[in-house]
Parts: sequence; C-alpha cells; structure tokens
Amino acid sequence: MNRLILKYELDLDFVLIAVTSSLKDYTLCYKINKQLNTNFHRIEELSLYLKNSISSFFSRYFYQIPNSDTEFYLLANKGSETYLIPEMKQVDYFILIKNFIDQEDLNYIIDGLNKLQEVVVAAEVDPEKLKSKENLIF
Repeated sequence: MNRLILKYELDLDFVLIAVTSSLKDYTLCYKINKQLNTNFHRIEELSLYLKNSISSFFSRYFYQIPNSDTEFYLLANKGSETYLIPEMKQVDYFILIKNFIDQEDLNYIIDGLNKLQEVVVAAEVDPEKLKSKENLIF
C-alpha cells in the first residue's frame, strides 16, 4: 500500500509588529488613531480553540487604508484563557498588517508607535520564527 504524506506551508504574507504597553486595548487604539491618523475600530473577537475543547477570545480592532487593500489588525496577546502567542508573553498586543506595505511606511508606523509615551516598545517580529504562528491565520 502506498502512503502519501501531505505537507503544507502556512502562507504568512503579513507583517507583524509586537507592542508592549500597559494601556487597555481601547485606550491604545485611541492613542494610535491620534498619533498615526488611523481609524481603528473594534470588530468581532478572535476565537481560538484550544486542545482541551476550551475557547479563548482575543479583542481585535481593524483599520483599512482608504482606497487600498492594506488591512491592519490590532490583536490582544492575552485572551480569556491563554495567550495568542504563548512564547511571547511579555508582549501585550500585536499589529498584523495584511497585503502590501513598503518598508518606509512600516518604519513610519513603528516610529509613531514608539513615540507614544505609554508604549514601552514596538518592534517588527518575523512570524516565521514563532512556534504558534498558526494562531495568526484568520
């Protein structure tokens, strides 16, 4: 009997920024909106199903650049039951940027986030190096 092995690779076609801040998610969004001239708004929570049949929910905010396909998601790392990315427990939020963004715009966003007094650090993270990167596919 022949055996077939199915191999798949996750399509990680997004940019990921880790943000450490003690602010509540809605306050952080307000400050980001003022600093970067964006319009993040709350959308349905991201639900993650764990191995032991328990769900964890993570707050999620969305912004899309007008007349563009570029989408931004602000995701809380700490959910109702666990962490979205458990290997990065020191990170409070992630900004996930889908579709095209050039390096100059990315640097502008990271610099703007780091200028916020309440943000300890904002830095780009390589999603390929994360063990639980599949949690970011939605």
